[in-house]
Amino acid sequence: MARSIPPNFKAPIFSPPSSTSLSFTFLTPAQFSRRKIDWRSARTRAIREWQEYEEAVKEKDLARALRFLKDVQVEFGSSSTESTRSVYGELSSLGLERDWEVLDTCLNADDLRLVANAYAFLKDRGFLPNFGKYRNIVLEGPREVTPTVLKSSTGLEVSKLSPKKWGVSGNSSLVLIGLLGGVSVLLNQGIDIRPNLAAVLGLSMLDAIFLGGTCLALISSYWPPYKRRILVHEAGHLLVAYLMGCPIRGVILDPIVAMQMGIQGQAGTQFWDEKLQNELAEGRVSGTAFDRYCMVLFAGIAAEALVYGEAEGGENDENLFRSISVLLEPPLSVAQMSNQARWSVLQSYNLLKWQKHAHRAAVKALENGGSLSVVVRRIEETMVS
Repeated sequence: MARSIPPNFKAPIFSPPSSTSLSFTFLTPAQFSRRKIDWRSARTRAIREWQEYEEAVKEKDLARALRFLKDVQVEFGSSSTESTRSVYGELSSLGLERDWEVLDTCLNADDLRLVANAYAFLKDRGFLPNFGKYRNIVLEGPREVTPTVLKSSTGLEVSKLSPKKWGVSGNSSLVLIGLLGGVSVLLNQGIDIRPNLAAVLGLSMLDAIFLGGTCLALISSYWPPYKRRILVHEAGHLLVAYLMGCPIRGVILDPIVAMQMGIQGQAGTQFWDEKLQNELAEGRVSGTAFDRYCMVLFAGIAAEALVYGEAEGGENDENLFRSISVLLEPPLSVAQMSNQARWSVLQSYNLLKWQKHAHRAAVKALENGGSLSVVVRRIEETMVS
C-alpha cells in the first residue's frame, strides 16, 4: 500500500564521522602504465635474484647463500616502492621463498662460525623457534646416576645401553649364524669355499684395521633393519643437538662419505658447540659445556634404547667421550666417567621421550631421503603442532 509523504518532511543527511576522512586517488593512464612496468621490472629482478640464491644452494656455497638472504631482508625492509614489496610478498605466497634451504649448504662449509650464523639468522627470522629451547636442561636433575637409578628411570639394565661389538649384538649374531650355516650347507654339497672364506675374513680384518669397518658398514647399510637402526641413532643425535642449541653441520648416512669426512666406518652427525670449542682452545672445559656435549654424544645410544629397548651402535661416540674426558682439569676417573655416561644417557633418553613425535618425524624425513633443511623443518612443524 502506498504511503503519502507529509509536506513538512525533511530527508535526513548522513555524513561520515568527523574523525574519518575519505579520499579517492585516480591514476591517469600514463601513471597506471608506469606502475605496471615498475611492478613487472621488480618481479623479474626478484625472480632473477632468487635463481641466484638457488644456484648458491645447489653449489653448496653457504657464504653466498647467507649473504643473499641478508641482503634481500635489508632491501625488502628499506624499500620505498610498493611494487617491490608486493613482489616479494607474492614470491613468498607462491612458495619461492627458500630460506630453509640455506641449511643444506652447511655440510660443505669449512667455517663453522658461518654455520652458526645461518642458524642464528633463521632463528631471528622466526623459522627455528625450538632451536636451543632446552639449552639449560643440563642444570636439572640429580648428578649421581647409579645403575639402579638408571634402571628405575628407563626400565633398562646398564648393559642394554652399552654399544655392542659386531658379532655380539642380536642382529650381527643372526648374520654370523646364517653365514656359518650357509658354509656348512655348501661343504655338505661337496663345495669347499674355505680358501675363499679365509680371504674374505682376511679382507674383513684389513677393513676393520685400516678403514674402520667402512666396507662392512656399507654392506650392512643395505639391510633394512640395520639401516633403520642407523636412522634412529642419527636422528637422536640431530634432535638433541638441535634442542640444545648446537648448530648441525649435516648428517652423513653413507659410510664412504663418512670415511672421507673422517668418520671411519660409520654414519655420523656433525654438530658444533662454540662454547666448548672456545674453552678447549683456552685449555679448559666448564661443566656446562661438557654436559651438553656429552648429552649430544650419547643421544644416539639413548634413541636406540628408547625405540628398540637396547643400543647396538655408539662405540665411536663412547671413544669420543673418553678422549675429551681426559682433557678436563682434573681428568675424570673411571668411576666419574661411568657416572657421567649414565647421567648423559638418562638426560638424552628423557628429552627424546618428551619429544618422541619430533624424533619420529626426523627418522621419517631421513628415511625418505630428506636433506637437513627438510629434517629440521619437520621437527619444527611437529613440535609446533
